[in-house]
Amino acid sequence: MFENRKPAISAIGNSQGCDGASFPPDEVIFGKSPDMASIRKTLAKIAATSIPVLITGESGTGKEVIARLLHRESPIFSRPFVQVNCAAIPATLLESELFGYEKGAFTGAVGTKPGRVELANSGSLFLDEIGELDPGTQAKLLQVLQDGQFSRIGGQQDKHVNVRFIFATNRQLEEEIAVGNFREDLFYRINVVNIHMPPLRERLEDIPQLCDYFIARHNEKFNRRAGPLSEACIASLQDYHWPGNIRQLENLTKRYVILGAEDAILSELREREADIFKFIIPPQGEVSLKQITRQAVRQVERKVILKMVEASNWNRKRAAKRLNISYRALLYKLKEAGVPSERRNAQARKLMLETPPTENHHDLSKLIGEVR
Repeated sequence: MFENRKPAISAIGNSQGCDGASFPPDEVIFGKSPDMASIRKTLAKIAATSIPVLITGESGTGKEVIARLLHRESPIFSRPFVQVNCAAIPATLLESELFGYEKGAFTGAVGTKPGRVELANSGSLFLDEIGELDPGTQAKLLQVLQDGQFSRIGGQQDKHVNVRFIFATNRQLEEEIAVGNFREDLFYRINVVNIHMPPLRERLEDIPQLCDYFIARHNEKFNRRAGPLSEACIASLQDYHWPGNIRQLENLTKRYVILGAEDAILSELREREADIFKFIIPPQGEVSLKQITRQAVRQVERKVILKMVEASNWNRKRAAKRLNISYRALLYKLKEAGVPSERRNAQARKLMLETPPTENHHDLSKLIGEVR
């Protein structure tokens, strides 16, 4: 149903699911949660139309599955379904992938190549992670949405297409508009119907059915005979906060099927469990409540700041705006936290998110209070 690794571009027929396999049953896709029941009703109303649809939600919540289901239930189900993962293609190449190019349009263009918009003509085009588009590509996409016309790179003539557009993003596009990263006019064009996918932590009642489906699927795929999870294990899964959503759940069930032990799941949950501040009573039994509180606040705020910078693709100006602090203050805090400034050190910065702060780190709560 969900996969960790998304292809940059794919095209399938109507009977396939996210990875080329058959679709899960509707009762697995929608489960029992009220939010998913509402989404099911919305899909039934809009499937036969050609209006653009924007699917929002956290990573791993099933946006791709809903996009494919929307195409499958539409009158154009037998026509192409073309998917483009905008985040997986460099910005310098994305325009040519979407709109194609003519021979000689740029160095290396030794022939003519149709873009994905053309390939999706009379069918559906699913643009995943639409928030990653650069301003130039956004302008060209807006033209297609307005009048169904575009031109290849280096082309002199406009081409006409009839495409059903489906978009998805895990970003808050309203915030991206506010900081100038996304066109407001494009947002209103793509946000005709909005479907928000709830995170797994808000549909915990669906975990047993999802587990049964994933276990059966991976048993068949890997030729295993893993049994259903125990009630105690299911209860532990329902107590978890699921930062990776359904994709994370699928990966855990895959591990269970391959290793054949529930502890393969439970040990992972224990390692990832959100423990914001670990407090250990010292041997002498005496603590300074003021000092402990200050350390806990510092650790939480440090994690929030680093995660916000990471969520902003390490665009520090954008992160500062979203944190409602000055850019200068953010630079100071990142320096105090020891975060490498170069983009090539992204892995080192990622480790900072997982490393508890030391006593030498600045008290971020005081700094934030000063700049507000």
